[in-house]
Amino acid sequence: MDELLTLLEKDGRQTPQQLATMLGRAEQDVVADIARYESEHIILGYPTLIDWTKTDDELVTALIEVRIAPQRGDGFDRIAERIYQYEEVESLYLMSGAYDLAVTITGRSLREVAEFVHARLAIIEGVTGTATHFILKKYKEKNHIFPKLPEQEERLLFI
Repeated sequence: MDELLTLLEKDGRQTPQQLATMLGRAEQDVVADIARYESEHIILGYPTLIDWTKTDDELVTALIEVRIAPQRGDGFDRIAERIYQYEEVESLYLMSGAYDLAVTITGRSLREVAEFVHARLAIIEGVTGTATHFILKKYKEKNHIFPKLPEQEERLLFI
């Protein structure tokens, strides 16, 4: 595994100078490697991971399993391409097991997620079933551990 890619995946905000120092390489070599990785689409982006529970936004994240009938000549790709075009879709994976695709979306409410499944996913030709799972709490994502929320004081019952 390329050590430069590993460092960038853990923290994409590091400067080429910092990366070069950590790797014991020349800064211009690191800059050239990053440019090459970007042009070859090995590096696809530099996303920011946000803990939305610490904001005023009330959001719901769902993992939706989708069962599909593979299409002749295209397999799962044609339906997957149609699904990932939706703005709500954050991630889409081909999976082994009872369902074929795993879709992750975030909405403003349970109803909004349900409407997406009902009005967009379920009506796609070739989709034969869905199962929606709502994310109740995130512990770790993309190698980042979400800090614990301050514990609420338990109320003591005096009898």
